Amino acid sequence: MTTSRWTPIKPGVAAPGMAERLGVTVDERRGVEYHRLRSKDLLNKFNGRPMPFGWTVNPYRGCEMACRYCFARYTHGFLGLDDRSAFERRIYVKGADRDRLVTELRRAQRSGQSVAIGTATDPYQPAEGRFEVTRRVLEAARIVPGLALSITTKSTLVSRDAALLREISAASDVTVNLSITTLDPALARRLEPRAPRPDLRFAAMKALADAGVAARLFIMPILPCLTDDEPNLRSLLAAARDAGAIGAESNVLFLRPGTREIFLEFLAVDFPGLVAEYEWLYRGSPYAAPDYVREIEARVRRLADEVGLSSRRRADRPDQSGPRQLSLHW
Repeated sequence: MTTSRWTPIKPGVAAPGMAERLGVTVDERRGVEYHRLRSKDLLNKFNGRPMPFGWTVNPYRGCEMACRYCFARYTHGFLGLDDRSAFERRIYVKGADRDRLVTELRRAQRSGQSVAIGTATDPYQPAEGRFEVTRRVLEAARIVPGLALSITTKSTLVSRDAALLREISAASDVTVNLSITTLDPALARRLEPRAPRPDLRFAAMKALADAGVAARLFIMPILPCLTDDEPNLRSLLAAARDAGAIGAESNVLFLRPGTREIFLEFLAVDFPGLVAEYEWLYRGSPYAAPDYVREIEARVRRLADEVGLSSRRRADRPDQSGPRQLSLHW
């Protein structure tokens, strides 16, 4: 992909069609502003590069978790917001009309493709406690049997919906992916400043598993020289096994333009000795050197086998970006 694909149309100017969708401020707390974002559809059909889902739902635009490596930061540029802190300090809340959601989810169910909630921003970030957009999506999903539904989050708030998720699971295929990169709370705080502590995320995973909801560990991303060592990966996999996870999925850090510059600036301050290593690993590409990636993938497979937990690479999930035959078994 070329850099231009990810670059806003004009710096500091909202993209065509976006300006009229930006709504008024509806709340402000913890130094974060919340604004309405008018949108007709909350579900989006994905027709881009190969992906393991056909539909996406991101109830919020922007994310308070403030992860240093977040690949979605560039999206605020389409709103005309150039300030780097705006992505985590100005959160846009989307509408969630129940009847419209049910209609959209029925379309997704008929397509036979999976619906992924939280592909860009966390659906259970602190805003969810106030606005409950994700909750309304799940309440609509309860009415539409036969869905293939996944949720990806770093938040313990997901356990709030354990009973609802269990109810949806009775008629649909539901998996909650808990993203946890390290068990070291000090390192986690530096990498993911406003995300819950790793141990609390594992507690949420156990609460879901105990409620009968399928939960999976996402070791995403694996950060070279920071979280890729055997002790860290083994501890994550063992903790997921003990919490009742159905498996683990992993992927090495992806540094797209925009994220790359921000992440390297973070390294220069917090881990200056790693800057040269990252520049070498990611020379001329948003992807780490293939030899390194293969080494880490083999390491995760071996460690997962040793602790007794199934594992897969992100790339192992089947592509669903194009049409496929509908399943007759729901």
